[in-house]
Amino acid sequence: MARRTAGETIDFEALYRTSRDDVYAYVAGMVRDSAAAEEVTAVAFERALTRRSSYKPDRGSPRAWLFGIARNAAYDELRRRGRTEPAADDLPVEDATAPVALRRAALSVALAGLSQDERDLVGLKFEAGLANADIGRVLGISESNVGTRLSRVVAKLRAAME
Repeated sequence: MARRTAGETIDFEALYRTSRDDVYAYVAGMVRDSAAAEEVTAVAFERALTRRSSYKPDRGSPRAWLFGIARNAAYDELRRRGRTEPAADDLPVEDATAPVALRRAALSVALAGLSQDERDLVGLKFEAGLANADIGRVLGISESNVGTRLSRVVAKLRAAME
């Protein structure tokens, strides 16, 4: 009997069902275009499926591995467009008369003031819902470094929102 790789033991259907909306939200925040985000999400899942034999459980959860693939697919899309970060004019425009819309607009401006690495960190934590250990594995940094960086980024966002 042939030996199965770790990637072959991933319940890919369950991973898709539990992660698709979060992957879409994460890449949509990076590429700032809903059609492109749908395409990048599809590419990320296709890559994960075809490369599932590369998954190594000792390097993180299947979800963290998937978000690493999604991050790379989003960067590929940004490079294809000829830039590495979303342009400031890509930010969504909302009716600024409502208090919630004002807060969202302020948050969008504050997020635009972050570096791409800082936005990646925020997206992986708050859009993807990954644990600090998994974020560290996706970004190639330690779990404690993730916590430190997140603390600094959140403080930066709070200051920008005031």
